[in-house]
Amino acid sequence: MEEREGELRWDGLCSRDAATRAAALDNVGQAVLRRSRSVAPGRAAGGLPAAAARDGLSEALVRLLMLSKRCPFRDVRERSEAILSSVQELGIRIPRPLGHGPSRFIPEKETVQVGSEDAMMHALFADSFATLGRLDNVTLVMVFHPQYLESFLKTQHYLLQMDGPLPLHYRHYIGIMAAARHQCSYLVNLHVNDFLHVGGDPKWLNGLENAPQKLQNLGELNKMLAHRPWLITKEHIEQLLKTEENSWSLAELIHAVVLLTHYHSLASFTFGCGISPEIDCEGGHTFRPPSVSNYCLCDITNGYHGVDDIHASPAASIPTTESVCEVEALMEKMKQLQECRDEEEASQEEMATRFEREKRESMFVCSSEDEESAPTRDVSRHFEDTSYGYKDFSRHGMHVPTFRAQDYSWEDHGYSLVNRLYPDVGQLLDEKFHIAYNLTYNTMAMHKDVDTSMLRRAIWNYIHCMFGIRYDDYDYGEINQLLDRSFKVYIKTVVCTPEKTTKRMYDSFWRQFEHSEKVHVNLLLVEARMQAELLYALRAITRYMT
Repeated sequence: MEEREGELRWDGLCSRDAATRAAALDNVGQAVLRRSRSVAPGRAAGGLPAAAARDGLSEALVRLLMLSKRCPFRDVRERSEAILSSVQELGIRIPRPLGHGPSRFIPEKETVQVGSEDAMMHALFADSFATLGRLDNVTLVMVFHPQYLESFLKTQHYLLQMDGPLPLHYRHYIGIMAAARHQCSYLVNLHVNDFLHVGGDPKWLNGLENAPQKLQNLGELNKMLAHRPWLITKEHIEQLLKTEENSWSLAELIHAVVLLTHYHSLASFTFGCGISPEIDCEGGHTFRPPSVSNYCLCDITNGYHGVDDIHASPAASIPTTESVCEVEALMEKMKQLQECRDEEEASQEEMATRFEREKRESMFVCSSEDEESAPTRDVSRHFEDTSYGYKDFSRHGMHVPTFRAQDYSWEDHGYSLVNRLYPDVGQLLDEKFHIAYNLTYNTMAMHKDVDTSMLRRAIWNYIHCMFGIRYDDYDYGEINQLLDRSFKVYIKTVVCTPEKTTKRMYDSFWRQFEHSEKVHVNLLLVEARMQAELLYALRAITRYMT
């Protein structure tokens, strides 16, 4: 929003310096109140057309609402709230948040409240806010695991904002293309704003055909990476690198591939954890007053229901005998498997047979088709071939070829290729993969001092198995012992068709586990999926190079 008698500037609010923030708050407060007085009931719009004045004011009020709820700096939260109150006193309707907290699946009271976080979390929040100009809902859910969040934010910051082969607006546009493959309007909305903020051409947002040919050429790779990465060949890579004036350099292509896989997997996290729209994005606020029961039609049409209805989950606080038994049974299976491991080892032939069986069975794990997923805005204009997806593939019963990790692995091959062509990124990704894979608090639901490594490995390897990736030294018979059907349905949905994830699926697996443990599962899903996609793309690039 531009203010003619002095521009309204928000950037000072991200400063770590209190004096800088105070000066910025004064500027924002004066500008917003000046604009408010000009459009207050019974007033002319101070030289601006009334509609334009109101639109500009609405944008500013929504931003202030977001700052009053989601800024890690207390002075900014309090002052933003005070400015909103002053505007309301002028007879102007102010916005209010829709929904209840950063996740539709996790009760707000069980998430970290901005303003009550510990010192380590506050440092992460301040870093995130200073870098992005916001504290987003993904961060507020990921902060259940601060060690991982720190690595995630560092990697994302490097990919989007630090020196690299691709210009800034290309990076955000590639993020939009990737998120749109899964109809993830949450991520699309964030990156549309970021794309425009760094000077991106608004025409590109009307559809992929309006973007430069070079980005359009990336559409096919985006599609295959998201849904069927095993089909990527060195010929696909050659096409991108050798298309005359619209060709990609190897370094640019590595940057693009890492961005695509990052946002495909982040779409999985967004749907898997039921991330709510940001307060200042579409679906995150309303200017309508709450009804008497705090339950108005606009909330319902946005997919929000009463707070009790939305969070009445089977994983609620009262343990049932069945769910407690579920935890005990899982721990008993882990113990038995460990004993079997110690006693005997299956032959290589038997291990290969178990892998093929698990891979084949994973193709037929699916949820019931009639489940309603969260409403999303149509974002299909950001990509081509909307009919192409994972479901179509499995339905035709086609075969996923086996990719032996021993022949091409992240540690021995992918890591060095990424680091060579896009310095430091291989290191950042490697650290993030390791933190997600090794993260443990040695707890399972109400039990402490539990070694969960067997369970974490089963989850990771099941995801790679769905992508056809096989580890010769792993007994895939363990997966069926440790992951029950409802958990497999959840994993398969979040990883392959995340837009179909529902609260019912989230609630129905591991019913006695903490929400933080379910978020932990999602971190494994995100990183295992990203690594699987990367392995196929990097193998094709390596084959092209040799």
